[in-house]
Amino acid sequence: MNWEVVIGLETHVQLLTKSKIFSGASTAFGEAPNTQACAVDIALPGVLPVLNKAAVEKAIMFGLAVDAKINRRSVFARKNYFYPDLPKGYQISQYEIPIVQGGQLPIEIDGVKKTVRLTRAHLEEDAGKSLHENFKDMSGIDLNRAGTPLLEIVSEPDMRSAEEAVAYVQKLHKLVVDYQICDGNMQEGSFRFDANVSVRRKGSDKLGTRCEIKNLNSFRFLEHAIEYEAARQIEILQDGGVIEQETRLYDPDKNETRSMRTKEEAHDYRYFPDPDLLPLEVSESWIERVRASMPKSQEEREAEIRQFPEIPEYQVIQHAATPQSTVFASTTFAIVPPADRPNVSNLILGPLSALLKQEHRDIEDSKVSPEQIKALWEPVSNKTISNTTAVSVVLPALWHGEGSVEEIIEKRGLKQISDSAAIEKIVDEVLAANAKQVADYRAGKEKAFNSLVGQVMKATQGKANPQQVNEILKRKLAS
Repeated sequence: MNWEVVIGLETHVQLLTKSKIFSGASTAFGEAPNTQACAVDIALPGVLPVLNKAAVEKAIMFGLAVDAKINRRSVFARKNYFYPDLPKGYQISQYEIPIVQGGQLPIEIDGVKKTVRLTRAHLEEDAGKSLHENFKDMSGIDLNRAGTPLLEIVSEPDMRSAEEAVAYVQKLHKLVVDYQICDGNMQEGSFRFDANVSVRRKGSDKLGTRCEIKNLNSFRFLEHAIEYEAARQIEILQDGGVIEQETRLYDPDKNETRSMRTKEEAHDYRYFPDPDLLPLEVSESWIERVRASMPKSQEEREAEIRQFPEIPEYQVIQHAATPQSTVFASTTFAIVPPADRPNVSNLILGPLSALLKQEHRDIEDSKVSPEQIKALWEPVSNKTISNTTAVSVVLPALWHGEGSVEEIIEKRGLKQISDSAAIEKIVDEVLAANAKQVADYRAGKEKAFNSLVGQVMKATQGKANPQQVNEILKRKLAS
């Protein structure tokens, strides 16, 4: 209880570009090894890197999203180290002058708000991958990933628990996905993080010796790794030992961290400006063009849905979950009458969402458009069909392309029975045939009423107006 955990995070975000940061090779995931590495990526003599403009614009967009300073001039440097999956013997990165400096990210845990400061975000290229599976006594090298554009986002050591660290990376993940800076696919390595963990006595201002836990690619692993590492360091210090600064690896099978190597300092990498790349100059007009192209933030999307006051607050957040869901919902709400918006909102979040999940589709790929939802709800409003029929019969038929709403209603004979005399006749028949339910209801068993409603709806093949059925049944049972 006398120890405080101090956590800073370095997050590697793969930028959502079609080609690599310094070459025209594809960044597509999952291709056969070494089929997407060009002469630049494998560092053949005589080739020169050419900076990908789209990668720069993603970095600028991130800086604007976190209220950071966009450096008008930044420099690419060579970070020298020797790994089998780094064919050049150095990684092109940004060191002294990154493109993004400062910034902040608010987080909230159980209603308590906190701001995590960002140190910097710099552009760099990814390395290749060493492959150990399917090889005996040797490793394979896949250079498809070499040169893939990354934005490394470095936080200040502002987090004091694994819970805060997870809240931070979840917020960061949502931000880069929302702004289409990164696809956020953690399984494919598009969003991964290193955690710098140290402990110190509570009340102390002096930072303890930190250990870096590398290559974490799940929120759960991050939480468990920090908790284990903090407990390990506290145990060492309480036993009179000292913490060695080192790089560690988290083993999820054993739920432990273990040493990989001693931690390098910046001077170990012998950084120097890359002579093949000019300093990156970013003009004011370029920044403004990027700002104008940015998708709406979560807050802006929620504000867009709140223009429709009929939508309850908890559904506002659901509709505003992504830019695409916001566009779909707001487009639909804008063309249906205000009185229909709550039911239409339920339809989008319920039955339509279920159909999308069944076919693993995103809402922008929905087979039912906002205009078709408007057409679907018109016969419900004028009582041509019931709400139940619209949702359970017409919507799936629209999804499967069986024609227009009118055609489906006509073809399937779905028009609602609203003739009071006809419904009264059927209700009389149902009451006569279900004497026990009638007696149960009159004895105070409310469930018996629902059974009688069901019998009437069954007798009319679901076409009777439910409101009229309820009114007529209650009147006759009360007499």
